[in-house]
Amino acid sequence: MAYNKEFMELAEKEAQSNVGTQIGGPFGTVIVKDGEIVASGHNCVLQNHDPSAHGEITTIRKACQKLGTHDLTGCELYTNAYPCPMCLGAIIWSNIKTCYYGNTAKDAADIGFRDDFIYTFIKGDAKDGDVLKLEQHDRDMTMKSFKDFKGDTESTLY
Repeated sequence: MAYNKEFMELAEKEAQSNVGTQIGGPFGTVIVKDGEIVASGHNCVLQNHDPSAHGEITTIRKACQKLGTHDLTGCELYTNAYPCPMCLGAIIWSNIKTCYYGNTAKDAADIGFRDDFIYTFIKGDAKDGDVLKLEQHDRDMTMKSFKDFKGDTESTLY
């Protein structure tokens, strides 16, 4: 499929529907498969008291439920803003291969939504503990489930 402006207009409409509602930020998303809308949604962080309820995440959840799968291969995602690191991860994990976005990460930062510290952390450029303190412990103990999973020939998860 090629970019379709009508789907971006719907993503923007989802985002606009959130302005002034105290439901979440101005972020909207539409997921499309074979030219048909599978799901649409917007940011629900404040309403759901859930920091993971970004527009892309809520819409991916809806699409997976509707299609009865965790694999959104063949779907395209339209969002009114460049996805944050969490949403990028969810888009990639769901096997969506095309994501169309409108506003840039800088545009989002300009209205108070900044992801730069997360990208800095992921690159390893943050000082230890600035964003998150990560410590590894008891690998010998925790490897059992991984070894058991690897030995399960029926496993088809990623």
